[in-house]
Amino acid sequence: MGEHVVTYETTAGCEGAGRTGREPGRARGPRTARPQCSVLISGASVAGPALAHWLGRYGFRPTVIEVAPAMRRGGFAVDFRGATQLTVLERMGVLEEIRDHSTGGGDPLTFVDGRGRPLAAMPPEFAGGEVEILRSDLSRILYRHSLAPLGADHTPGPPPRDACPPEYLFGDSIASLTETADGVQVTFERGAPRTFDLVVGADGLHSTVRRLAFGPERDFVRHLCYYIAAWDLPEAAGDLAARPVGYGEPGRLATVGRTSRRAAEAGYAGEAFCVFASEEERGHDRRDLRARKQAIARAYEGAGWRIPELMATLGQAGDVYFDSISRADVPSWSTGRIALLGDAAHGATLGGMGTGSAIIGAYVLAGELALAEGDHRTAFTRYERKLRPYATRCQQGGRGAGEFLAPATQEAIDARNAALNSPAAVAAMLRQGHDISAALALEDYPAQVRAAVCAR
Repeated sequence: MGEHVVTYETTAGCEGAGRTGREPGRARGPRTARPQCSVLISGASVAGPALAHWLGRYGFRPTVIEVAPAMRRGGFAVDFRGATQLTVLERMGVLEEIRDHSTGGGDPLTFVDGRGRPLAAMPPEFAGGEVEILRSDLSRILYRHSLAPLGADHTPGPPPRDACPPEYLFGDSIASLTETADGVQVTFERGAPRTFDLVVGADGLHSTVRRLAFGPERDFVRHLCYYIAAWDLPEAAGDLAARPVGYGEPGRLATVGRTSRRAAEAGYAGEAFCVFASEEERGHDRRDLRARKQAIARAYEGAGWRIPELMATLGQAGDVYFDSISRADVPSWSTGRIALLGDAAHGATLGGMGTGSAIIGAYVLAGELALAEGDHRTAFTRYERKLRPYATRCQQGGRGAGEFLAPATQEAIDARNAALNSPAAVAAMLRQGHDISAALALEDYPAQVRAAVCAR
């Protein structure tokens, strides 16, 4: 997939409504955004293409910039759960395609002792939600959908007359942001400088936009004293991944298994997933493959069961995912013409329903921009006011993910296993997650925007 590059000069098309002196609130009048309102979106994983989809259909001119040379492959499975998340996917017209690419749900995981004997089982619903899909498949669906000929997708109702497909720029990243009275001047690592009316950082927990516009990562991202790692096992691993099992000791867990969603891949022998406690912050290790492998091996020195055998496979791993379990806490999700979306604003590495929150956030942000006639002050305020309580509740799962998977003491491990062996406790945990995911009343933005367009 090559670059899709269009060169053009932008105009300051978003500021008109902001100069009316109107108090923040629902914008008056029948207009949506003026046609040439340009929005730069950093990140083409999930939140970025979702926002580009809606903005393009509401008459904005979105550009998505992505540091990777093409849409990314691989990655973990992500899931959606609850009526709120599924409703947004349905309104986007992607729900059925996501179901067509579903992994079939999560895989059950059996916790074992040092001799391989079962201690407890974690049901697949803990990880799989109601619809589970590989992140890379989801990204490609959202990307294709955002570029679909307007009116050819399944978004309910006719598109606005000013609809504009997004521009995608791959293999580049933002180097600087300078806000002026009429826009944001942007320089890039590779491309020529350009000016946009608005900029949105949808570039993840380690957001470049947040660092450039809001401040250093250390001011907003809190390390929760755990790390996660994952890699594919070599064929020489034999029966190590014969069934999905996890072995835990205080402060560290290692799981292996062959997941059903990848069973048909040539050469697939299974995968490893590790969670371990560490107060040390290792930002440099995320970028250095050798350092990643060394950090993981050190964390599991002296562990029992088949952990030495598992750690030996690191040497043959072509790539290793490695990151801290952290969460982003940003006091305000916008500054001037620049806003944050998804994990950049409220991310949690694991267990925080980040994918569902990102999809909903894109829907709300685009809808508020359209209804505010492009007035970013009004739209950004309403977007954050509506979404922050929901996103904060979803984040709470991220706070306890490490402690649940790799408890710090043997007593805590035993208590976790006892809860998993209790059907009533499992049902209560699943019900709590479902209630959190559905705890947001959605406005029907497409219908409201269509009504505004028809009233022009």
